[in-house]
Amino acid sequence: MPSCSPDCCLFQAVEIVKVWSEDGAGKVVEIPADMTARDVCQLLVYKSHCVDDNAWTLVEHHPILGLERCLEDHELVVQVQASMSSDSKFLFRKNYAKYEFFRNPLNFFPEQMVAWCQESDGTIPQSQLLQNFLNSSSCPEIQGYLFVKEPGRKSWKKLYMFLRRSGLYFSTKGTSKEPRHLQLLSDLDDSNIFTTITSRKVHNAPTDYQFSIKPSKSRGDCKELKMLCAEDEQSRTCWMTAFRLLKYGLVLYKSYSVPQQRKTNLSRFSTPVRSVSENSLVAMDFSGRTGRVIDNPVEAQSAAVEEGQTWRKRSQRMNVLGSPSPLHPSSLSTVIHRTQVWFHGRIMREEAHKMIIQQGQVDGLFLLRDSQSNPKAFVLTLCHHQKIKHFQILPCEEDGQVFFSLDDGATKFTDLIHLVEFYQLNRGVLPCKLKHPCTAVAL
Repeated sequence: MPSCSPDCCLFQAVEIVKVWSEDGAGKVVEIPADMTARDVCQLLVYKSHCVDDNAWTLVEHHPILGLERCLEDHELVVQVQASMSSDSKFLFRKNYAKYEFFRNPLNFFPEQMVAWCQESDGTIPQSQLLQNFLNSSSCPEIQGYLFVKEPGRKSWKKLYMFLRRSGLYFSTKGTSKEPRHLQLLSDLDDSNIFTTITSRKVHNAPTDYQFSIKPSKSRGDCKELKMLCAEDEQSRTCWMTAFRLLKYGLVLYKSYSVPQQRKTNLSRFSTPVRSVSENSLVAMDFSGRTGRVIDNPVEAQSAAVEEGQTWRKRSQRMNVLGSPSPLHPSSLSTVIHRTQVWFHGRIMREEAHKMIIQQGQVDGLFLLRDSQSNPKAFVLTLCHHQKIKHFQILPCEEDGQVFFSLDDGATKFTDLIHLVEFYQLNRGVLPCKLKHPCTAVAL
């Protein structure tokens, strides 16, 4: 066998992966076989000049099957791509709820759905819940009713189910968990859990809370797909979260508790080519003799905030002086928000709902959009307790200047950026503070 030179040994094969953003734009990247989903997200964050807040994810999207799931941070992207059908694709999207169950576990696991395999006599407190899931020697179990779509038919059957480390079982006799009454529906090791994104009418589903279990090696075959339906959002979230925890355990906790600090070696990739959008604007620092591009996204964000504050001071000064500037501050205040990642223009209420759901229904997830009913008004869409609420922001004029308010003028703001900054610090009339901007990035 011929020996390979040192230069040859350094060579590593790369694969072509195409990733799509939510605006329909795609970006082709070359990645090595050992690159994880988290690494790819960091690469795309770098190329798109986003702020890396560990909420970015790659989504495995199957349009024909109507399924999608967020890849786990540790998964190898090339391996996942090898199991995808030709119509499937990767999406680049935020998911603020990715590790939310580690922060608020009791919100994800209703007491009536958690059963202990070992006799505890009530001595295991709910606070020990995650430890039982993460400890491979313990036997956590999720139980409850699920609707299961019967193979080859449009009918659904309601069965009592048990989710264990060994797989998902259903009882052939009521709620009995005796071994002779349990039948395996799906294992965990060779399967992935997906959210069903098609409407309930397509599958004649009994509720809106559908999800599916798909074998990892099955490309586009519906025959092996297990379609399930929960009775409400909380129970669906419980089943899907427990599936992830039982399958990956401590690997998930390590991804959550110790975000990868090492940055992928980006020097082997080409210079980022950005779309003609707000992301094609480059943050600059002109404090020295010559201007420099600000590459650090955190520094760029700080510069943007500082510039916004400077603009406000300048606009107030111009108002006092009565400046005849062609772009008067009062008119600028009505458009300055369009540069912000949380503003989404003239999208419909349904589209706003879809974006909030896709990016994780955590408290404080929000976006602003133009009002459909009032052309001069705006709407704040906000998630709280997994419910999506809408608040109208109305303009009001005082001494010839336009202000914005969502509490009938009790609290007024000169522009929407100021309004958002206030409610990020103060709850006010809202059910919670604004915490996570619902973001759509153009790759």
